[in-house]
Amino acid sequence: MKTSIRKMGIGAVACALAFAATSVPAQHAPAADSASAATAEAVVQTGDVDLFYRIYDNANGHPSAEQLQHEYLDQGSEGLHLFARLRNISGQRIADALAANPSLYADAKRCLAVLPRAQQRLETALRTLGRLYPLARFPPVTIAIGRGKPVAIGAPDTGIQVGLEALCAIDWLDPDVEDRIVCVLAHEYAHVQQVRAHALSEKEKPTVLEISLLEGIAEFVGELTAGRAAYSRNAAAAVGHEREIETRFAADLDRTDLSDWAYNATPQTPGDLGYWVGYRIAKAYYRNAPDKRQALREILEMDDARTFLAKSGWYPGIGLE
Repeated sequence: MKTSIRKMGIGAVACALAFAATSVPAQHAPAADSASAATAEAVVQTGDVDLFYRIYDNANGHPSAEQLQHEYLDQGSEGLHLFARLRNISGQRIADALAANPSLYADAKRCLAVLPRAQQRLETALRTLGRLYPLARFPPVTIAIGRGKPVAIGAPDTGIQVGLEALCAIDWLDPDVEDRIVCVLAHEYAHVQQVRAHALSEKEKPTVLEISLLEGIAEFVGELTAGRAAYSRNAAAAVGHEREIETRFAADLDRTDLSDWAYNATPQTPGDLGYWVGYRIAKAYYRNAPDKRQALREILEMDDARTFLAKSGWYPGIGLE
């Protein structure tokens, strides 16, 4: 599934595996200054979901494309309008997805119940991010109903939008939907901070290294702030094969064919191992830096992948636990 600083596909959101194996120990985090602690709050907007299900229920689960366009999309929030524009969501495309997979939309209602607790946990993560990175930005999150994909998108200029039906459907990655929501949004909030790196994601042909660092940095910062990374099943799959995987990665750094490293996760295989390698490069950079607060700033403001790699101290099979 294609993912980037803007796009986070279905393969992006396993976050319940092996926290102890992948987390950044507290002694490696920069000390927080309570006097300057951020008061960030995660403004999670769910009104579009309510609007969709009023139309859905009134139509007995079979709203027409015209109803979905004029009564839902056209009447929705600015966040929904942006989501529709960025991801080509229309009433017809939602109607087609609903006809092809009606259970996707029927099941998504159950995920609304966990949003209050997930929001509390996200607020804690964002306060941590604000303390460690005072330049952090916290745009609102729009949770809406889309066309079955993507799970979420996040970017410095457009904030964060989430397709609840897509996020709720990926039990095959993580059965705990609350954990899933927190991990996805922590990852996306890290992307929002990557203003300088945004240009790399917009390149016509970014390299394996560039995409892996963009996503790996979001993984690392998500773990640092929320307690675990979104793609942690990749770490579990790589145990015992670190040197082998990363030796192959080192040979492919400058390739623009991303198919071996990104956007290739399925329910049967973790895929997206470039995210895992990028995470490890970011973690090596952080571990090797004497000033952790400055290191985090440099990590989030990375805009030259090759220079960042050279400074990180990473090498295939490096021990980071």
